[in-house]
Amino acid sequence: MIQINETKNTIKIVGVKDNSKNTFIKNKVGVPTLISEDKTIYIVFKKDEETFTEQIKKGIEATISNFDFDVDIDIDSFENVCDGISKEEIIKTVYETISFSTHKGLSIEKVEKETKYNLIFTGKHQELINQLTIVCEYINYARDLQDTPPNIGTSEYYADKLVSDAKDIKGLKVTILGRKEATKLNMGLFLGVNAGSAHEPRIVVMEYCGDSSKPKTGLVGKGICFDSGGYNLKPSNYMEGMKFDMSGAAVVLSATMALAKAKAKANIVAVGMFTDNKIGQNATLPDSVIESMSGKKVLIFDTDAEGRLVLADGISYVVKEKQVDQVIDASTLTGTVLFALGHNATGAFSHSDKMINELNEASQKSGERFWRLPIFKEHLKQVKKDAAPLADLTNACRVRYEDCSYAAAFLNEFAENKPFLHLDIAGTADKENKGQGVLVKTLFEMLK
Repeated sequence: MIQINETKNTIKIVGVKDNSKNTFIKNKVGVPTLISEDKTIYIVFKKDEETFTEQIKKGIEATISNFDFDVDIDIDSFENVCDGISKEEIIKTVYETISFSTHKGLSIEKVEKETKYNLIFTGKHQELINQLTIVCEYINYARDLQDTPPNIGTSEYYADKLVSDAKDIKGLKVTILGRKEATKLNMGLFLGVNAGSAHEPRIVVMEYCGDSSKPKTGLVGKGICFDSGGYNLKPSNYMEGMKFDMSGAAVVLSATMALAKAKAKANIVAVGMFTDNKIGQNATLPDSVIESMSGKKVLIFDTDAEGRLVLADGISYVVKEKQVDQVIDASTLTGTVLFALGHNATGAFSHSDKMINELNEASQKSGERFWRLPIFKEHLKQVKKDAAPLADLTNACRVRYEDCSYAAAFLNEFAENKPFLHLDIAGTADKENKGQGVLVKTLFEMLK
């Protein structure tokens, strides 16, 4: 539990510089040290290769891991020793770290006692606290969606849950589209991925307008509840973690709920494209040709490249049916972005320098890292070349490398010349088999 300037607990946490004369804490940078006589946990800060923000985060995480009693955290002491970092950023870092680290999520373990963390600081920062409360709530909400076991987290389950959980958020309209509506809209790619599933496809549409003068942004999230690869079956050692293939839908919808709850001056249509990708009696075969909602014919070279198919119809939906001005998609899309960036950053692809600049500005505030990767002309040429003469585009190229860029080039074709930003979160969506709620902070900062 996080409290603000409320109870005075027995133990306090303070930040000190590494030149302390106290031998018990000297040279223990980032290590929380309890001095019982002082009733104080000291966290030592030092100017080195790590930023003060990173040191604060590590110090708070270590405190949570090692001590289970209620504490007061002296924010002003952190400000005094962390040169060049504002009190607002310190509050934000401490609050977000506690919220993330103490969230129990989906667990059968019983919580015996909830530890209280009381942030003590001077000055008025209530607006910041209000925003942090909402954003952290929906980061954790996205994580719970991600962590749901795939036998429970079906397309129908997520649709029902999101409708129920969003119903009390004022100004947020939620609509569910099923097979009938998708068929009427000619979403052949989305339905083609669903063809082998025992579960009905669901598209969760959230609409929120806090300021009609703002450009309308379409957020499209990949919601593959479990990805077996279809007939291009994944190796058994690749099956672990495939429940996280719906992370894109989880984060764009959670971010939209946060923006609506915060009454942000945003104008959004968010869609989560929920299905799974399995082998079944009617499952789509490799070398099939399917017509998309946009009218483009797509050669299915690889049924395990299904994410870009559901996203393509989702992008067409927000462009054609909702007349958005710009599009952002989020998806655990390719292994190649993981090879390129590991778990350190999300891959960002766009022809729009303006959208990349807005992303970078939001990233500076959110602390989430992104790295721009290319969509060259030759990427689109290859996507078209490998589809000829049967189709306009192929969902996967016969080239071993650069698949993340081929995927981005493929998706860009469905944006109808609207500014388009593709965010590949294959390396950042989950860590150590736990959802991370990545992008919720950044999308909130970018669109608020």
